[in-house]
Amino acid sequence: MTLDAEFERVSMPLENPFTIARGTQTTAENVIVRITDEAGMTGIGGAAPSTHYGETADTVEAVVPELLDAVERVGDPHALHEVESALRAVVNDNPAARAAVSIAVHDLAAKRLGVPLYRLWGLDPTDAPKTSFTIGLDETDRVREKAADAVEAGHSALKIKLGTDRDRELIDAVRDAAPDARLRVDANEAWTPKEAVAKAEWLADRDVEFVEQPVPADDPEGLRYVYERASLPIAADESCVTAADVPAVAKRCDIANLKLMKTGGLLEARRVIAAARAHGLEVMCGCMIESNASIAAAAQLAPLLDYADLDGSLLLAADPYDGVDLSGGAIRLTDQDRAGTGARPDSE
Repeated sequence: MTLDAEFERVSMPLENPFTIARGTQTTAENVIVRITDEAGMTGIGGAAPSTHYGETADTVEAVVPELLDAVERVGDPHALHEVESALRAVVNDNPAARAAVSIAVHDLAAKRLGVPLYRLWGLDPTDAPKTSFTIGLDETDRVREKAADAVEAGHSALKIKLGTDRDRELIDAVRDAAPDARLRVDANEAWTPKEAVAKAEWLADRDVEFVEQPVPADDPEGLRYVYERASLPIAADESCVTAADVPAVAKRCDIANLKLMKTGGLLEARRVIAAARAHGLEVMCGCMIESNASIAAAAQLAPLLDYADLDGSLLLAADPYDGVDLSGGAIRLTDQDRAGTGARPDSE
């Protein structure tokens, strides 16, 4: 079978500057991959590289041609395990680049069968949890406004970025603006273990559900310290990259947070979920700031999750791709009227 492949880089402005403990982002650089079969059917995938994991749009563009060559050598979009093995044989790192190609191949395979990807996996779309909407670091009044706007837009679960000397003030502002919302907190590795335990105590008083990655990923014993003493459940994000990391974090957290841009592909994402379940962990799927070219694929995993944080495309001023309807936080897989991941150019 002959497969034609191409890719392009897209720069997408954000609706608002997005700040976490590590810095501020005003645009998202994604690389979009398209793989077309002999019948003219096209699979779409996207890479949202993160410098935190050693990737940039430049590194994705540098390696994607070799990854696409590997897919063409396999020649069969339904040979998903063979394809992902071939991608890893090309490069073991560069997970966002591999994820983009994995997503495109999965999208094409499901389209060729005429079914949504969740259907190909045999999942029940009504089991999908709602996605949270993220409130980045900002001035306190602005954080309050963003929380109020999110609730007005229908979001019932908010994820609040912390990691400043104003953390208590920021949470109080959000809780004031969104008294009935479910709140989750993400420190992005910004706290010390003792600081995390102390903050978890007053966060619990504000009815926060859990704390994500309170301490640096290179401090596993610090994570254990927090897990054993904190008054809130702990989610591991930067500490849990692939399925191989799950056994190490299983006694250090309550929730494993996977991202397609960390796992390097949809098959590895499902392995992370399976490994987490085997170790008694709950599971969340998060994202970078991404186009629907990749968010739509992550949404297909929703029936396997306890929590979803798939708001990456909602943070964009405009997305060149349409995908699964996530307005108001609901992941509406049952409304998906197209095969594959649901991603398609917004102009169609």
